Amino acid sequence: MQTTVRSILVATALLAAPLAGPAQAQAIVPGFDSFTLPANDDGSTASVALGFSFNFYGSSYSSAFVNNNGNITFDSALSTFTPFPLLTTNRVIIAPFFADVDTRGAGSGIVSYGIGTFGGQPTFGVNWPEVGYFSGRVDKLNDFQLLLVDRSDIGAGDADIYFNYGAMQWETGEASNGTNGLGGSCARAGFSNGINVAYELAGSATCSALIDGGANALNTASNIGAPGRQLFQVRNGTVVNVAVPEPASLALLGLGLAALGAARRRR
Repeated sequence: MQTTVRSILVATALLAAPLAGPAQAQAIVPGFDSFTLPANDDGSTASVALGFSFNFYGSSYSSAFVNNNGNITFDSALSTFTPFPLLTTNRVIIAPFFADVDTRGAGSGIVSYGIGTFGGQPTFGVNWPEVGYFSGRVDKLNDFQLLLVDRSDIGAGDADIYFNYGAMQWETGEASNGTNGLGGSCARAGFSNGINVAYELAGSATCSALIDGGANALNTASNIGAPGRQLFQVRNGTVVNVAVPEPASLALLGLGLAALGAARRRR
């Protein structure tokens, strides 16, 4: 599906400066580890509280599902391991690195999450700390984090979404046609409201692009001048600091979604 994008122009006064936080020079922020998702493949938490409510394209959310495979969802848990296009999904998803994370291997970290603060603001965070890939592989590890920051200090329901990255060494699980963590159906990163608006980072789904040394390496790229950090500012329900699809461009979103079922693993 062709997706038309438009640049959203917003007066500087409407865009709060990125929060400095306790670790601006180091993209991964310590903490947000009060709870853990035990070592698993394709697992998820139950719905967990964010600690605040935020408005994401007209829908208000105060809880989310933390999914082992590099994303959180808001409508239901997601066990899908091969990343599908976020521009044509019907899932409400925020995905710093959607790929086949497998934390069962000895030497892999496990997913942790919790409520804390960033830049003095209430924050829900999820960590994927040096995690392996399917099937139980730990020869390459990825280190990344999602922060969802309450910005009700600016406006009711406002939030900042941060994608933070350390070393990113693999891009694909073996069941997604990868070999030694590379090639095949490669990782995607971005978000979707599941109806008519979605966005993917440059290099998403392009093999070799997002990992260390790639053309769009996540641990060095940034949209705010802070290597390894991407910021999406949600104001009045809309992400205002990146180009996102015209809502009308995804009006036929439901067409072809059945094909996604073919990408699901049968283990």
